[in-house]
Parts: sequence; structure tokens; C-alpha cells
Amino acid sequence: MKVEVKNKNSSKNTDKEKERMKISYMLNVLGFLGFTGGLHRLYNGKVATGLLWMFTLGLFGLGQFVDLFLIPNMVEEREIKLRLKAGLSPFGVAESPQAIASEIYQSPQETLMIELLKSAEKRDGKLSVTQGVLDTGAKFSQVEATLKEMHKSGYVDIGNNPDNGAVTYIFHELT
Repeated sequence: MKVEVKNKNSSKNTDKEKERMKISYMLNVLGFLGFTGGLHRLYNGKVATGLLWMFTLGLFGLGQFVDLFLIPNMVEEREIKLRLKAGLSPFGVAESPQAIASEIYQSPQETLMIELLKSAEKRDGKLSVTQGVLDTGAKFSQVEATLKEMHKSGYVDIGNNPDNGAVTYIFHELT
């Protein structure tokens, strides 16, 4: 059972896919009529096998025949690659380059921030540098610099632990 995602780009992508499918079948049929075989493969981005089909007359006609059944998969694969290259999801949903980049790469400082947030959450929104080091395994200087950066950005406040006087970073959203 195939689940189809409906959005405004969905019908446009389906139309493009149908058009690519028609052209692919027409190019394949040309191979049977004595024209150069493999054009349908070149059209769908399969350059190496497209050239092989050209020089062997579609693998002596056998490959050309088998491709009648493989064309739908070739077209779908090509459309997905083109969508990804255009910065779209495989379903045709537009994504910003920043969203794609953030999914692919997260800086070590961002990773440490998330770990510190989880650590503060376990401690009712209050965290010292030492506790951050113990929970994350990062160096004191890294934890302190990250917490100071979070303070500059307004995510945390700085206070003191009333029992021992240690500097404590307070995450108000977690308290």
C-alpha cells in the first residue's frame, strides 16, 4: 500500500513525473525501431548504462525490453534526485538551505548546548559548570564558555547557590 502525501507541490511533481515517464517510454520505443537505444537511460541520468545500451543496441534488444518494466523506477529515482538537488524534500516540499544544513550538520557548541539543557532539566533548571562537566564530559573551559554564551543570548541568568556559593546558571524555562 502506497501512502501519498498531498500538498500544493504534489500535483505539480506528479505531472512532471508523468511527463518524464511518457518521454522515457517514447525514447525506449525508438530503440526498438532501430534508432539509438539507451536514450531513455541517458534522459533519466543513467549515463554509464545509457552509453552501454547505445553501443550494444540496447544490450542486443534484451536490455531494451527489460527496461520497459524498469522505467517507472528510473523515473521516480531521477525525480527524487532532481528535487533534492533543487533543495526540496523527496516529496517536493520546499525547505530552506538553512533547514537542510542544520539537519546535516550541528556544530559541537550546539551539541554541547543541548546536552547542557538536558542536564539543567534534570536539576530543576539550575546548573553549575562542574555539574555540566560531569554530565557532558566536556572540558571546564568549553562548558563555561558555552554557558556564558547562553547567558549573553539571554537564555540563562547567573546566580549563586545559597549553600556553597557556587556560580549557578538558571534556566528559567526549566524551573
